[in-house]
Amino acid sequence: MECSTAGILPRRRAGPLAAMAYVALLLTGCAVAPDADRDAGLPTAIAGAPALGAGSGFPSLAPLMRRVTPAVVNISVKSEVPMEDHPFLRDPEFRRFLDRFGLPAPEDAELEQRQSVGSGIIVDAARGYVMTNDHLLRNATEIRVTLKDRRSFRARRLGSDAASDVAILEIPPVDVRPLKLGDSDRLEVGDFVIAIGNPFGLGQTVTSGIVSAVGRSGIGGNRLGELIQTDASINPGNSGGPLINLAGEVVGINTALIGPSGGNVGIGFAVPSNRARAALDSVLRGR
Repeated sequence: MECSTAGILPRRRAGPLAAMAYVALLLTGCAVAPDADRDAGLPTAIAGAPALGAGSGFPSLAPLMRRVTPAVVNISVKSEVPMEDHPFLRDPEFRRFLDRFGLPAPEDAELEQRQSVGSGIIVDAARGYVMTNDHLLRNATEIRVTLKDRRSFRARRLGSDAASDVAILEIPPVDVRPLKLGDSDRLEVGDFVIAIGNPFGLGQTVTSGIVSAVGRSGIGGNRLGELIQTDASINPGNSGGPLINLAGEVVGINTALIGPSGGNVGIGFAVPSNRARAALDSVLRGR
């Protein structure tokens, strides 16, 4: 297939149609002149970019997904959390009534069994290291990791960095190509990104969008002041899954969303990969 950028990428300013045409060329694996795309302010073509969809004749991310999705896992967590106090138990008169007649009060600290789902990333297949969110594992009594090919393993928690909401799990070695952590410092608003995860426990799901903002702070209980904001759909269950660029590199770990109903409204957040890499190194040094 012959490719040309003639008439598509002016040297100084590219309009929306030119940008769309450029993305189409990028997805088909066509290269562009480095000086032209730098002057136009558009992303540089990447080696091994997604090719045409099989038999469709249209650009597709399917080749890239076939390469990266085996390293994205589903995580199931069983946990024990204190049951919510009944309103009567907070009433002093009711307490005195129970005491007066020698009636036992329900235990305030009674534990309730819960199960939650999330996502994770295989970052070292030979050692079985899986990266996910710390908040997903709180009060966990059992953690299970399921691969795309449906193999399932009980996981051990190696450590975490609560400040960045990153945790590292260990499973047996697996024959999967791990995902590479990219350089999140190079991200710019407008860069194309893809989120992969297990929303609502449905199983592996892929969504796409752009980087909406960088350096976001004050999101939920996250103490990290440098979150990536994206409009790629992120829902409950996506926590711990990767946000990747078009080279298949992890640039963020999906961690939070803003939505009036707890669902996606195009405002999701991810921990930058450079911060996640630092958390990984810290956990492994402390072993």
